Amino acid sequence: MKGIIVLILLGVAVLAVSGCATYHRRGLDSQRAREIEAASASRKDTLSTELKASILALDPEHLTESQIREVLSRAPAPRVINIHGGIFPVHTRMISFSKFLIGMGYPEFSLTNAADGTYTFSCYESSAKVAGMIAWYYEKEGLRPVVVGHSQGGMQAVKVLYKLADHTASRLEVWSPITWQPEGRFEITDPLSGRLRPVVGLQLPYVSAVGAGGLTRLLPNQWSLCGRLRKIPDSVEEFTGFYKGADLLGGDFLGYGPANHSKPNGKAVVRTVRLPSRYHHGAIPDTQHLLASQELMDWINHYQPGPGPVETPKLDREFDADDRHILWAADVWHTIKKHWVLELQRLIRAQSSRQHGS
Repeated sequence: MKGIIVLILLGVAVLAVSGCATYHRRGLDSQRAREIEAASASRKDTLSTELKASILALDPEHLTESQIREVLSRAPAPRVINIHGGIFPVHTRMISFSKFLIGMGYPEFSLTNAADGTYTFSCYESSAKVAGMIAWYYEKEGLRPVVVGHSQGGMQAVKVLYKLADHTASRLEVWSPITWQPEGRFEITDPLSGRLRPVVGLQLPYVSAVGAGGLTRLLPNQWSLCGRLRKIPDSVEEFTGFYKGADLLGGDFLGYGPANHSKPNGKAVVRTVRLPSRYHHGAIPDTQHLLASQELMDWINHYQPGPGPVETPKLDREFDADDRHILWAADVWHTIKKHWVLELQRLIRAQSSRQHGS
């Protein structure tokens, strides 16, 4: 017991003194901001009749590489909000994941922050600010963003969900990712209905968190999640929580047992996936190397998650290539591309309905 306590204290000390992976954000001037805002808004209106029909015909659960390259790549995609952990240089792991998504066919435009071109957000940036930026992106682009969080970034992702779900709290302000300033309003024009709606209550299509919990629960910036990290509110349609065994930093009880299982607070579809213990906590999003093998990419594109709320996926074959973190990459990619289709279909149907109703 004494040894375990010493180990915990040592871990907390390491977290406290390690360098922080943060950004010094600087907004653009008003003219350049208006140009980028107009470009973002115009992308949702560029789908041809033929492309709309092709998108509506897609099966979100079973997408081939050719459908991604020949159909989806010609359409806009939901903004991906990647939130990295707090210890430098963990942000490079999430950049690797962004490069992986690009290599699999996801548009780089939807992976980079509008003002400065960075690929990630820090877990130390305000969750209310991130929620306000998500609302801004939805209003301008017509597709609800998805969120992928790693380590403390996974905890931040859950905080964002609680900000969006908290109808009893103060209003959430819209925050521009271009000027990096609040916009002095608490409502957006819903791009599907054309009506005003508050930021609070916005429901995201997909959020995931990997390696969230463990010793990082002891940090003061995470105390607000005490008792609710694994309880997922209805501000998301689908949530996946990933954990691994032998994980001091991101797994409760070292990543063993049901304390690591996420559950819905209401109607959200919530899955828990246990990854192999050999995966390294700080490196799980490091996935760009998977693009070096077509065999790996084919396996990832054909991956299908299991039906249960708690899963332990297995790699069913051996590769003559570096397959580290492939199970996490395959599961997240499957769900991101699924919601890419679902969000586009949702937008197309809403536009059609408004046209026929006018």
